Amino acid sequence: MTLKIQIVVDCKNPHELADWWAETLEWAVEPQDEVFIHSMIEQGFATEAETTTHRGKLVWREGAAIRPPDELDAKAPAHRVLFQIVPEEKTVKNRVHWDVRLAGGDKDAVRAALVARGATFLWSASQGPHSWHTMADPEGNEFCIS
Repeated sequence: MTLKIQIVVDCKNPHELADWWAETLEWAVEPQDEVFIHSMIEQGFATEAETTTHRGKLVWREGAAIRPPDELDAKAPAHRVLFQIVPEEKTVKNRVHWDVRLAGGDKDAVRAALVARGATFLWSASQGPHSWHTMADPEGNEFCIS
């Protein structure tokens, strides 16, 4: 049996963070169905307060997801990252973080490009011949590039 995985990231601005990570990973933001959202409101299963407009489209306020482009049409994608609203601020270092493997890309150039897009450079480290940069996304979630 092959298992599928969804990683959930708590955040303040799920749609903006989903956009940021989709661009960073060269993934795609999962489209949300405006007709379905309207029908849920009309039937009383949801309220307008549970929605927002992002990039000119009606979306669920509480969350946004990304997935690899080749899984965008899959009913049950094998890889998915969901960004969801939480009321509290991030206060301590993440216990889990992402390692973004650059597949031969120049990590210093990628670091500079990510900082230009809103990431924060935290530190560099190495172990044996392997080196990496530890970064934080626009909401402070740590990740490494190598």
